Amino acid sequence: MDVIINNQPAAPLLSKVLTHAGLWSGVISRGKTLRLTALEAGANVGLLLYNADVPSERYNLPDTLKGQHIFYLRHPYCLHSDMGRLLASITADTVGWHDTVCGASDARLVTAKYGEKNYQTARNDYHRNARDSFLIELTKWGLGQRDLVPNLNLFSKVVSDEAGRLTFVPGNSKAGDHIDLRFEMNTLVVLNTCQHPLDPDSNYHPREVRLEVFRGQPPAADDACRRSRPENERAFLNTENYVALRA
Repeated sequence: MDVIINNQPAAPLLSKVLTHAGLWSGVISRGKTLRLTALEAGANVGLLLYNADVPSERYNLPDTLKGQHIFYLRHPYCLHSDMGRLLASITADTVGWHDTVCGASDARLVTAKYGEKNYQTARNDYHRNARDSFLIELTKWGLGQRDLVPNLNLFSKVVSDEAGRLTFVPGNSKAGDHIDLRFEMNTLVVLNTCQHPLDPDSNYHPREVRLEVFRGQPPAADDACRRSRPENERAFLNTENYVALRA
């Protein structure tokens, strides 16, 4: 499905395929849309978001979940910051379930699950982990370990039983599935395609993901994300007031 602007399919401003646990970061300005497309079934994208102008404001997991009465993300939900504002809204989604609570893999987990394979012996085929990938990208923007917060895992599904035990659900996404994030403020996006920390696959096999950025339009008064929850309406107003004062 194309991104449509002024009733016409839009051309991406940026298009990039992330391979072999690829990592990427960049500032995407207010109003633009980031589309992430799984090029293989079972993809995972670890995602962190920060206010690009004041990076001390960043994605907040508790506020995102409790404000929308949710455990997972899908269209038409929003990604809240720790300042009562919105970083992004999910304007399209063919997956229907994105994990919010399981965090990122680290070097110890990846080594235990997939074995030792470092850069010195394997060069670019070495085993990457999500935590170190986040830190590599954060360093480019003057951020570091203290700026790590709970991340999203797009395309992945994890369910909880009555005792609170979490179970990874294989096959949640298929090749061609995508999610669109419209940014409500200038946002530093940090991501990687390392496997989900609970993925039971014993093979090291990060899936390919295409990243595209498109021009967009401001949300209308009847925007589905805006109207999905009263808390989202208030967060939109907070964000619009913040942006207006900085213009």
